[in-house]
Amino acid sequence: MVTVQTVVTAKETGERLSRREALVFGQKGSGQTADIQLHPEQEFQRIIGFGGAFTEAAAYTLSRMSPARRAEVIRSYFHPEEGLGYSMGRVHIHSCDFALGNYTYVQEQDTELATFDISHDHQWVLPLIKDAMEVKGGPFTMLASPWSPPAWMKTNGEMNNGGSLKPEYAAVWARYYTKFIEAYRKEGIPVWAVSVQNEPAAVQTWDSCVYSAEEERDFVKNHLGPAMHEAGMDDVNIVIWDHNRDIMIERVTPILSDPEAAKYVWGTGIHWYGGEEFEKVAKVHELFPDKHVLFTEGCQEGGVRLGEWFTGERYGRNMIGDLNAWTEGYLDWNLVLDENGGPNHVGNFCDAPVIADTVTDEVHYNSSYFYIGHFSKYIAPGAVRIGLESAIDGILSTAFRNPDGSIAVVLMNESDEERSVTLGLGSELAGCLLPPHSIATHVIA
Repeated sequence: MVTVQTVVTAKETGERLSRREALVFGQKGSGQTADIQLHPEQEFQRIIGFGGAFTEAAAYTLSRMSPARRAEVIRSYFHPEEGLGYSMGRVHIHSCDFALGNYTYVQEQDTELATFDISHDHQWVLPLIKDAMEVKGGPFTMLASPWSPPAWMKTNGEMNNGGSLKPEYAAVWARYYTKFIEAYRKEGIPVWAVSVQNEPAAVQTWDSCVYSAEEERDFVKNHLGPAMHEAGMDDVNIVIWDHNRDIMIERVTPILSDPEAAKYVWGTGIHWYGGEEFEKVAKVHELFPDKHVLFTEGCQEGGVRLGEWFTGERYGRNMIGDLNAWTEGYLDWNLVLDENGGPNHVGNFCDAPVIADTVTDEVHYNSSYFYIGHFSKYIAPGAVRIGLESAIDGILSTAFRNPDGSIAVVLMNESDEERSVTLGLGSELAGCLLPPHSIATHVIA
């Protein structure tokens, strides 16, 4: 007998990851077809996990909340049952825009990296990661990303406003990654992967550094890859691009087409800010099927959007689009921000799934928090995407088989109307109703 657990989040009903009466499967009638037919025999990519970024802004904001509220937020994200079950994380290698200011781990002109010291992270970032690990019950699949080399290594002499890595410092900068990995390992935090550079095509008013595709290729091939191997860190993956989908094909092709560079590269990181061009994600997989794709950053720009529904739908739409295009994991940006959408040392305020009001000590859970949960709580690390054939317009859908054999199906309705959908599994059929502006996860055991 097929048993189903149904969970719904809907705009007008007050349901937020709420259990509903489960679907009931029955035999299809003669000639009856499903709106969405599952094909468990078809297998695609394996999922690494879901998570968010341990920024200094998030860690500092939670440090300003009462101990009970801080603990609540950590459980809400990381507890395997009570929370969203996050299993992945991202951390910035020294400062990013969502830090309290520019900082590095070395003193000026220290080409030997003798002064390398991550004590800055001991104030807020490392305690948050360690507390999250305790709630999760183990380490995260952790991505570490730099936003800029130290100012003295760059052509513009500052960490902000773009600039490029000076060629004479390429070897030193490559070793900087290995020092970071080593330092975090000593803290009991393994680093699963590093990206070469956050958003290498963008000159930002905050910490940023520009690489052409060829410069990124040569840095990986001649410096970062060899440095990681020499340090005995060939088990740490290297992620390229770490930027928007819109020009990802032309950016990754020169790197992944070069065997000497590609041998060091695990895959491509993507962000959502340049448009929802999921076909380009699928094209990169088609061109380089032995490499991987990971969503490494996305957030709602422009400050806090408390109570808005479109932010959750943006997450749901992007997650389904990318997952159906071979993406293997999903990393949200800031786990939590304050009532202003910061702190951010250049005023680039954004929204986050959880907003912590440091004035009133209140915690607000945005629609995005619940939409992410429809994936992270029910699609486990190691799950495999399965085939799905949709004959219904206006309903987004994806499906995975979990390691325990259960099938998680996510359906999303962005319209103003209630939609009736039939779901097929083999010769059986079940019907469900999707409220307006809703997302539903059905777990079929």
